[in-house]
Amino acid sequence: MLDAVDSNPLSLYVMHPFWNTIVKIFPTWLAPNLITFSGFLLLVFNFFLMAYFDPDFYASAPDHQHVPNGVWVVVGLLNFIAYTLDGVDGKQARRTNSSTPLGELFDHGLDSWACVYFVVTVYSTFGRGSTGVSVFVLYLLLWVVLFSFILSHWEKYNTGILFLPWGYDISQVTISIVYIVTAIVGVEAWYAPFLFNFLYRDLFTAMIIACALTVTLPMSLYNFYKAYKNNSLKHHSVYEIMLPLASPVLLFLLCTTWIFVSPTDILEVHPRLFYFMVGTAFANISCQLIVCQMSSTRCQPLNWMLLPISGRNASSLLVNSFPHPGTHPLRSGRGEPAEQALQYTALLAEEAHARLTRTGGRENRLAGCRSTVNNCCKYL
Repeated sequence: MLDAVDSNPLSLYVMHPFWNTIVKIFPTWLAPNLITFSGFLLLVFNFFLMAYFDPDFYASAPDHQHVPNGVWVVVGLLNFIAYTLDGVDGKQARRTNSSTPLGELFDHGLDSWACVYFVVTVYSTFGRGSTGVSVFVLYLLLWVVLFSFILSHWEKYNTGILFLPWGYDISQVTISIVYIVTAIVGVEAWYAPFLFNFLYRDLFTAMIIACALTVTLPMSLYNFYKAYKNNSLKHHSVYEIMLPLASPVLLFLLCTTWIFVSPTDILEVHPRLFYFMVGTAFANISCQLIVCQMSSTRCQPLNWMLLPISGRNASSLLVNSFPHPGTHPLRSGRGEPAEQALQYTALLAEEAHARLTRTGGRENRLAGCRSTVNNCCKYL
């Protein structure tokens, strides 16, 4: 059984009563994991739908062909349905007495992967250009969301309890509303300042950062402090406590280094694919942490997905050592090798994440067996 605490007023007093009503619609034979996966696929669909109408994130900029208003309605509805399914799957599992460790891994593993899809999709409401934010700023905002996610699982690794972050519910409801409002008023409405010279894009940026710094981070530290005062921490050395954050921090540093040393400005040329690669590698790291939580095993300090990214950085530094543009293929102006390297890294991350999901069932069965043995030993 998942030990989780949800103290968000929006979730407790609005969404949970709504989900309790919705879950009664589903037949009891419907598997909770199917509900989880269906919601995730809706987010993936939104991601590719926006990739079709806004491939380079310029569709919302002035003097560009905008995304049709009907598409915003579809994206908004699907985003809210996906959020609803994510809230209902656990209730369906408890309703049908089918809660399993595999379901926990599947649910939170897909949640970690979903971060990149909904962040990149909502980016299209503002996009880049004079009225939007740069692809690098969005890259940093993506990492704010990713670190907010990993913090909750860092808490569980150390306290044994998953404190559900407040920012998730608030962001999903807000994003769904923004999509519908965009369909009604058009993207041009976001061009005008709403307060002095403060643009809506600035509000978008400020809300993400403020939510992380004033809600998510303080609550995580407070929950950790309570466990420390109650002497209920599962790990006591600073090294063991901070171990789950090693791979995410290294992934951030390596990907950021890749951006700055790339001889072909890889983020500017292929932002969507770069975001996908980052989000998928992060999800792989998150899933391995979730498996360690459930099996009560030590978190590994390094994820092997860091190796190909490190190799790519090394090759970029080597390319930059050539003084003349024509002395190396990556400086020829075409950029095909750099694009292929990004594609290969993204595909490698996706395959590794899919493989982890397939093998996660065995890890969870091992955790379940270990828990059963421990419970039996208590009676001996």
